[in-house]
Amino acid sequence: MPAVVWLHGGGWFTGDRTLAPDLAVRVRATGCALATVDYRLSGEAIFPAQLHDVRAAIRFLRGSAAELGLDAERVGLWGASAGGHLAALAALTGRVTQLPGEPDAGDASVRAVAESYAPVDLAGVVAAAEARLPGADGASTPEARLLGGHPTGRPELAAQASPLNWIGTARQGSPAFQISHGTGDVLVPCEQSKKFHEALVAAGYDSELFLVDDYRHGFLNPAGRMDVNVRAVMDDGRLAAAGKAPASRVVGAGNSFRGTFGFADIDTFFARQLSTIAPARDSGSPSGEKS
Repeated sequence: MPAVVWLHGGGWFTGDRTLAPDLAVRVRATGCALATVDYRLSGEAIFPAQLHDVRAAIRFLRGSAAELGLDAERVGLWGASAGGHLAALAALTGRVTQLPGEPDAGDASVRAVAESYAPVDLAGVVAAAEARLPGADGASTPEARLLGGHPTGRPELAAQASPLNWIGTARQGSPAFQISHGTGDVLVPCEQSKKFHEALVAAGYDSELFLVDDYRHGFLNPAGRMDVNVRAVMDDGRLAAAGKAPASRVVGAGNSFRGTFGFADIDTFFARQLSTIAPARDSGSPSGEKS
């Protein structure tokens, strides 16, 4: 059967593989096996250690596919926030046999990736935070912790850690993308996902973008896992409680349709891209009202 790897959020400095939606429900809905993995956090190692860990997990699943009853050619990635960032990076570097400094080599390619509210231009996210909060210290942001310093002082590493810079011309076998982002997100502005989708489409990738009305950061997270200090800017548990939320779906170069977004749309994406029996779509389709 196909496999989907979940990558948790937490700003690369907190969280673990248990910070996930209800994966058992997703198994039944998609017909895919679900794996969830840990990666080194920024307090232990700076980038690119996290990307190396994710690629190692993909290679492990591909290499152990026969033993585990998986199809090595039908692997997908699913991540949110920092996990979405790593999912996008891993998908775009999957055909690279070995990255600089990577201890292992091998095929880490995937067929599809669903990512939500991920930073794709790390320097841009830090600059936006500093502009929003004058006097804020960009060196204390999660992005700076990941890089081991402010992006302006580590421009080459910041560029390497930004999925936006890894988009090459799509070719046969390039992964398909589903991107979702709340329009009320102040931690990672939704402009990050808009820019990423536009760049993917321009390069020839299959990409769809859901802009979820007024949702803030963390809406895929289970409820009750966030620190009280960040609840004012988080929506953990909100999507699971609501079922689906009003959203605009952007397909291709600016074709926008009004509809809704929910976990069922993620299920449908993986079922379609990994060739399982697709569940009935109940939201956000091109047959809806065009905006």
